[in-house]
Amino acid sequence: MTALPEKTGRKLGLAIDLDTCVGCHACVISCKGWNTENYGAPLSDQDPYGDASGTFLNRIHSYEVQPDFGSAQVVHFPKSCLHCEDAPCVTVCPTGASYKRIEDGIVLVNESDCIGCGLCAWACPYGARELDLAEGVMKKCTLCVDRIYNENLPEGDRVPACVRTCPAGARHFGDFADPESEVSKLSAERGGFDLMPEQGTKPVNKYLPPRQKDLLDEIDAIDVLAPLLEIKKSRNSGFIKWLDRALGKF
Repeated sequence: MTALPEKTGRKLGLAIDLDTCVGCHACVISCKGWNTENYGAPLSDQDPYGDASGTFLNRIHSYEVQPDFGSAQVVHFPKSCLHCEDAPCVTVCPTGASYKRIEDGIVLVNESDCIGCGLCAWACPYGARELDLAEGVMKKCTLCVDRIYNENLPEGDRVPACVRTCPAGARHFGDFADPESEVSKLSAERGGFDLMPEQGTKPVNKYLPPRQKDLLDEIDAIDVLAPLLEIKKSRNSGFIKWLDRALGKF
């Protein structure tokens, strides 16, 4: 079995804003594109023009939730590997193919050593591992490790593909070991939370909860209608008033 490092130099991960995510799936497409064209074995598809199925390292799930008060709302929930500090997918791997990097905490799979046994998928409580049926090996989010350290790319592009492409700015990348990083500050300010903390995996990725939405029944109707009444009042004076009278004669 594979051992986990006692400590990592950095804790690279994502802060995902559930209030901002619109469920557009741009992150899913860019992830598929970048990893298929660049990292490791391609992410295969089976019958892509029929009953499509395939390997994805990032997926979006949408839920309708009913808060304790107010109207129901839809929450779009991105899901990928959380690069856990105590990653059970690593410790169950019989070949050492799954491992956690000491320098930055990223959890990866050495595809040449993977035998596709699926133990890591069974151990992961988040369903973040996928068996590539064409290649016979397990795949997972890599935080675009081939991208974030690539000095041939402009500095602004040295972030995961999903972060770079998100049109709503819902995905943030950085070092959670640094309290001054953007992701650490966002998590502290917005109450970033772990997914399923009861599992004891200590995920690095954090989710930022949806903000409270304005409730119509809490808004003073006079405050809402007053500007509209003023507009109507102004239209019933001067030239508009004269024009209404003139047209009324026909």
